[in-house]
Amino acid sequence: MDVDFWLNKWKSNQIGFHEDDFHPMLCRHWDALGVDRAATVFVPLCGKSRDMHWLRERGHPIVGIELSEIAVRDFFEEAGIPAETDQCGPFTRTTGGGYTLLCGDIFKLTTDTLGPFAAVYDRASLIALPPDVRADYAGRLRELSGTGVQSLLITVQYPADMITPPPFEVPDAVVEALFSPWCDIDLLGHAPTEVKGVAASESVFMLRVR
Repeated sequence: MDVDFWLNKWKSNQIGFHEDDFHPMLCRHWDALGVDRAATVFVPLCGKSRDMHWLRERGHPIVGIELSEIAVRDFFEEAGIPAETDQCGPFTRTTGGGYTLLCGDIFKLTTDTLGPFAAVYDRASLIALPPDVRADYAGRLRELSGTGVQSLLITVQYPADMITPPPFEVPDAVVEALFSPWCDIDLLGHAPTEVKGVAASESVFMLRVR
């Protein structure tokens, strides 16, 4: 993962990937997971996603990880949530209002730092990673996730050579290859979308760790 690329995006406010509205696939499909409303949800590469507010409004404590201190700061400031910051190993940890956001490298994250969680919401993490990093990312999720952990994963596909990534295209077959060795996978649906002005398609998956 190109750390400097993403940090520079936030520093220069080039965050076209940030969505002001709740993601419709989250709103439509989250209940299919059947996750208890008091259960913690892990949001990898969370940015300042408003989707975390949608999940929190349903009762879920949120733990996220993000590279950019700007994104973490903006998340709490824009929501008007008082927060406290401390150091947790190699991560800066900011907490408040039922949210815990860790600032640092997801590939250095351990179960001791992250703690237990019941579900994962990945709208912008897998598609932000180039193909040569995907297997490492899936492996890290496997290390962090206990048996029974469920995920809502949203990916995107678009015509070849029409878009300069990120986001990276993640065909459905790639999801199967990455996660089927240790997860049960259900494809919940597809929906049309637009990426950088180009017609594209999103897939939404439910994963469950065996």
